[in-house]
Amino acid sequence: MLAGMPHRAPGSSGQGPAQYLQGKQIRYYRPKGSADVRQLIDSGYQAFNAGRLSEACHIFSEKMLAPENDTTIGLTVAGALTPAGLGGCVIELMDRGLIDFMISTGANLYHDLHYALNFSLHRGSPFLDDVELYEQGIIRIYDVLFPATVLLETDAYIRDFLVRAKLSGPMSTSEFHYRLGTDLIARRPDSVEHSVVAKAAACGVPVYTSSPGDSSIGMNIAYHELMNGSTFMIDPNKDVNEVCAIILAGTHNGCVILGGGSPKNFYLQGQPTLWEVYGIPKGGNDFFIQITTDQVVWGGLSGATPAEAVSWGKVNPGVLPDTVVAYCDSTIAFPLFCEYAVGSPNGRRSRRELVSKRDALVADLVRQAKAARESKHVTDEPAEIDRHR
Repeated sequence: MLAGMPHRAPGSSGQGPAQYLQGKQIRYYRPKGSADVRQLIDSGYQAFNAGRLSEACHIFSEKMLAPENDTTIGLTVAGALTPAGLGGCVIELMDRGLIDFMISTGANLYHDLHYALNFSLHRGSPFLDDVELYEQGIIRIYDVLFPATVLLETDAYIRDFLVRAKLSGPMSTSEFHYRLGTDLIARRPDSVEHSVVAKAAACGVPVYTSSPGDSSIGMNIAYHELMNGSTFMIDPNKDVNEVCAIILAGTHNGCVILGGGSPKNFYLQGQPTLWEVYGIPKGGNDFFIQITTDQVVWGGLSGATPAEAVSWGKVNPGVLPDTVVAYCDSTIAFPLFCEYAVGSPNGRRSRRELVSKRDALVADLVRQAKAARESKHVTDEPAEIDRHR
């Protein structure tokens, strides 16, 4: 190390100057279905992106949640939303059966564990001296501050869980998160109301991570293999097939996309996987809602519109009126969206509890895929040549 170069050794106290952690503790916000918020969105949000958020609220509450549409709903989450306190909105949607499965960055699920383990994250400022924060062992996520010990102790819990659970062999992220959630509930029963991972396990909501190595959870799984000789590993093939099976089984399919990134594509690729790879034409998603700050002009997937997704077979071309993109920060728009949904006449549904149905759904995917392959072989066989002419 260069002389004078500041560093924070693992295991350092992480208890920096008290003034950095004086801000209010960030807690998960649970929407209640405010009539005032519903009135604001119905009457005050009339044009531009306010109009698009209002449109998203109506599509979700009146169409996606309508009992007659029987829509299987996926939520995708990108961006540091659990550190900002939005996990409570997700918990409320799960509790009410308003989402059926979820695809998230691993970071959101890792930071969710801080709440499960009763660690404190605090409101701060984005304009602090980061070198001083580094020296004092304080972590900053824009204006969210917490001591480095939060990371170290969360890591320790994950590593202890991996040893305690004796996991082995390949496993989907949904199965891993379910087991992690049940462990949290067993060891900390109150975590079911303070953790997305725990609530998902309690409600039977499968939770997937599209890039499992790209988070501290994945880092600790890698440690477990390297240092403990574990055979446990995340198998992304299982994730791809489970998500495809869930989509295939849906009478109608719809998504709520927060941000964009890998979780967005991991959900949307399910429809092309079915028709392009498995030969099962599903027809594309029936509903599409995205809340994002990403723009279409940069050409990235995060900003790609539902109209562009039609060309890939990701969105049904006949349902574009039931798709919308609201260009807004999710930390602003999503709590409002959830308040509106929770307070709507369709603000509660029976839970699908897909965690317990995944094997059966994948078995049906296999059956339909094999039938499609056999049908294609019959169609592609060249006509028999008449050798007697």
